[in-house]
Amino acid sequence: MNKQLSLKIILIIAIAGMLFSGYLSYGELFSQVCPINGGCTAVASIPACVYGFIMYTIVLIISAIGLKSKK
Repeated sequence: MNKQLSLKIILIIAIAGMLFSGYLSYGELFSQVCPINGGCTAVASIPACVYGFIMYTIVLIISAIGLKSKK
């Protein structure tokens, strides 16, 4: 597997993760209802899905930069 293919797969996974965690974050922050039955956890009074959204965004940015580089 070459570098470009690996980065494209990581980019697709990051997009899927952003969509899912973004859905959960929206439900938790704006609707004040957790979309998952059983409740959402919070870390330092911030829902954990927000941290997931931020981490997937960082992974997306890094993989996009990797795809843009010519090395």
